[in-house]
Formats: sequence, C-alpha cells, structure tokens
Amino acid sequence: PVDCRSEFTGYQHLQENTRVVGLFRDGQPVTELTEGETGLVVLERTPFYAESGGQVGDVGKIIAGSFVFDVLDTKKQGGDVFLHHGKMLHGTLKMDAACQAVVDAAVRMAITLNHSATHLLHAALRQVLGSHVMQKGSLVDNQRLRFDFAHDAPMSAKEIVQVERLVNEQIRNNQEASAAVMAKDEAMAVGAMALFGEKYGDQVRVIRIGEFSTELCGGIHVRRAGDI
Repeated sequence: PVDCRSEFTGYQHLQENTRVVGLFRDGQPVTELTEGETGLVVLERTPFYAESGGQVGDVGKIIAGSFVFDVLDTKKQGGDVFLHHGKMLHGTLKMDAACQAVVDAAVRMAITLNHSATHLLHAALRQVLGSHVMQKGSLVDNQRLRFDFAHDAPMSAKEIVQVERLVNEQIRNNQEASAAVMAKDEAMAVGAMALFGEKYGDQVRVIRIGEFSTELCGGIHVRRAGDI
C-alpha cells in the first residue's frame, strides 16, 4: 500500500502547482525516476481524475524545468491516493520536487461530455422502459460511453428511437447541470439514484441535469446539457 495522500482539485482546475510526495518503479518506492523509465507518481495536490464510477482516469503531463513526465493513466488506491501512471520523457523527477500537473484538456472534455450523456441516457431509459432500469456498469472514455443495465427483453427499434429523442431533447433544452455535496439521507430524499456497488460515506455528491436527471456521482460533468 502507498502511504501518501493526494488532494483532488480537478473539479475546479486542469492545472495545479504541486509537489511530488511519492515515486514508485516496479511497485517499489524510489527517490527518483530518470528519462525513459516508467513508474507511478503521487502528488500532494492533483487535478487528474482517477478512474472510478465508470469514468476513465485523466492523461496529461507533470512538468517543471527540464523534466517532463507523461501521464498515461490515473488510478486511485483507497479513497485518497492518486497514482499517476506514466513515463519520464525528459530529465529526472525526484521526491519533493515542485512541479506543475497539467491535464490534457481536450481528452478531459470529451470524457466529460460522454459522462453527462450517460446520466441523460440512464434517465431516458427509465422513462421508456420503466423504473426498474438501474445502472449495472459503465465505461466512459473520450471515444464513447457504454451503459449496462438489466431488462426483461431486448430493446425494440421503437424504444431505441424514443430514448434517443428524449436524450437529444434534453441536450437541445440546454438545462444547467449542477453538483452539490449533501448528506446521504438528504440526497435520497431529493430522488438521487445511487449506482450499483458504490460505497458512499455520510456526505455524497449529487449531480443534477435540469429536472431530468439526479444521481450520486463523483465524476466530471458539463455545465449545461447543451455542451454535449
């Protein structure tokens, strides 16, 4: 287990001035990573979203002076250890080094659009097929979204068209998306849907897209549905 913590700032920022609090190569702690080596970097503060809730981890760069670490994936260990997987492109990265973490904005935006679209899809499926539809799994990356759910029959062509029209209608309506942290009981009282298998503490993050969709979610989302 990695014994260092990261403060996530990626809801507000895509860049963060920070410092290195952990370095790992081949699963072992090291004091530095040199050019050409692959490894894990843990930062004191990070704007990089770590894979969870179906949303893939961010990619980008960790830079300062002459060194560049290419972040190829970001994963989470426990609740608050963010592991930046990647490769040293230039220079040497050392423990306690001051640096700037920079998320790839274009990739993040594409992921964000697909994640918010997943919430609209979930709500539309429940309207068309019934309230028994619940998310059983998902994958949200910068190329596509995948949404898994249980139903007693394959969807008909008519049902697929109905769902598509509902989602596109919400995108055109361009309602505001909002995120609010509240007590779990309060979130359930306002109708937030909890995803399968997710573990939630006393405080939860509720994502609303207009009046159409309300879900518990720690992921990154659009400001308005029309962004999709």
